[in-house]
Amino acid sequence: MPPMRKIVFDIETRNIFQDVASNDPRDLDISVVCTYDYETDTYKSFLQEDLGKLWPILESADMLITFNGDHFDIPLLDKYYPGDLTKIKSLDLMKEVKKSLGFRLKLDSIAQATLGAGKSGHGLEAITWWKNGEIDKLIKYCTDDVRVTKEIYDYALKNGHLKYKDGPTVKEIKLDTKDWEKKTANAMTFTLGF
Repeated sequence: MPPMRKIVFDIETRNIFQDVASNDPRDLDISVVCTYDYETDTYKSFLQEDLGKLWPILESADMLITFNGDHFDIPLLDKYYPGDLTKIKSLDLMKEVKKSLGFRLKLDSIAQATLGAGKSGHGLEAITWWKNGEIDKLIKYCTDDVRVTKEIYDYALKNGHLKYKDGPTVKEIKLDTKDWEKKTANAMTFTLGF
């Protein structure tokens, strides 16, 4: 059986919920989507205008890996997609952490405790960079988030846990990873040519 094709991705937006008077991710606009493809060991970025090039990559995936993707990234990206991205197996690390702990944690706090290094910025900076036309900074920030998410996924898969700081104490988040890489059937052929 061929190895599972995994894509890690993250989205930055052109606006925030306050700008659109809504808390539905579908009401926001994408500035950039950054990906990491385990099969090719490559990072890529796609501006909103380039999303057509992203679809075949996602359609070839056996699993999408995100942090808060089930609630935010996937519904937002699905707004642009001609099919239904929820048909692809998704592993949302934030959801896995919440399932174990009973509450959510930020990516940065997990990264700091687990990897010893956090994120390179925050989402509001990304919107400022977009508005100022600083696309290189935006892409670097989004790619860094994808790298951190990938490293956290890899760590959890290998060790069965992640870490976070509770005050000065570092605590473990036990995770059940046994089904993470179990393939599920999905038929994603919406934009693939034959």
